[in-house]
Amino acid sequence: MATVLKGVKLRLYPNKEQERDLRQMCGNDRFLWNVLNEMLQNRYENNKHLYNGDKSKEAKEQRKHVMLSAYDMNYLLPLLKIEFPFLEYSDSTALQVVTSNLNKAYSNFFKTPSQFGLPKFKKLGICKLSYTGKSTIKILARRYLKLPKIGCIKTSKTGVLKDVKIKRYTIEYDSTNRWYISFQVETKVNEFDKTDKLVGLDLGLTDMVIGSDGFKSGRFLVPELENEIKSKQKIYSKRRHYAKVKIAMDKNQKVINPRTLLDFMNVEKARVTKAKSQKRLANERKDFLHKLSTNLVKTYDVIVIEDLKSENMMKNHKLAKAIGNASWYEFRTMLEYKCKWYGKQLIVVPPHYTSQECSNCHHNSGKKTLDIREWTCDNCGIHHDRDINAAKNILAKGLKTLQIV
Repeated sequence: MATVLKGVKLRLYPNKEQERDLRQMCGNDRFLWNVLNEMLQNRYENNKHLYNGDKSKEAKEQRKHVMLSAYDMNYLLPLLKIEFPFLEYSDSTALQVVTSNLNKAYSNFFKTPSQFGLPKFKKLGICKLSYTGKSTIKILARRYLKLPKIGCIKTSKTGVLKDVKIKRYTIEYDSTNRWYISFQVETKVNEFDKTDKLVGLDLGLTDMVIGSDGFKSGRFLVPELENEIKSKQKIYSKRRHYAKVKIAMDKNQKVINPRTLLDFMNVEKARVTKAKSQKRLANERKDFLHKLSTNLVKTYDVIVIEDLKSENMMKNHKLAKAIGNASWYEFRTMLEYKCKWYGKQLIVVPPHYTSQECSNCHHNSGKKTLDIREWTCDNCGIHHDRDINAAKNILAKGLKTLQIV
């Protein structure tokens, strides 16, 4: 039995007063981030000469007095609450999470400035409404939780929080105009039974997963829902375009109170309708990946996959949509943590020549176009299914890695 960290997500059903308080707390987090970020950026700009690569002890000592640590920023919180009384409405641990995240952002910037850059300000209407806290959450009933500063709030079934230790929580307002709470919980899981089976997995588009033993999973495809999303996207685009034309006419006619997009309720209705369909598609895709990855981890003790670079492959505009819909990287991530949780082993090997070599005699017959799904080896004469042959080569590479270790 292993102790692991898991994520649990529940739907929230706040009343009007609770929704107002949640928006206030999300806004307070954004406000605090911007206030502290402005302070730190001014400190950095005024002392930029100390960050020119000088690694001497004197420079290090001087830099210590320039930037503020998370502890220093937490020390400022009581003073900021006096200056800005509305911060009192927030959970204190949520404000501490903001200072910790900001401190981490500046640490990343000073380590590798070319990669991270200075932390940006959070603009109202652009950054999503959310906040993270570490306070104690109480389960009051099957569908009710007690949140800090909010009180008793209705939620979806809380049975998933049984026998777990809540580490932190995040409340967010998503594009479908719904409130959710995500928990990071510590729980115990039992390892799966050993099966003494090994498999190499080739990731494809016709079939999501092809195993070296001939297993083929099929692929995730919901054409009806995709067509529905296309239709709703067209409606939203047309309404948004019409609204922008009206806004431009108001500006051209110098109307005293020109309309904005928020004044066109049909635009917002179309956006929410589209977002709900997109969310449903994403949920169904994630459900497919979870079921597939769990089934593989239960069935095999050692799983070998190839290290595909999805970002590079997405540059092919003819395959980009299909590759994105397959979600190879998310599937790999699921396999990684599930193998770790349940006592199985995942091996990642380079993908070079797996589709070109014969799995029987290892003769390389060269590149093959994607329309060639079956081929016969020029050297030994064995007929191959392209994907199963690649999966066998992936397994062979993984076994070599095991022998080296």
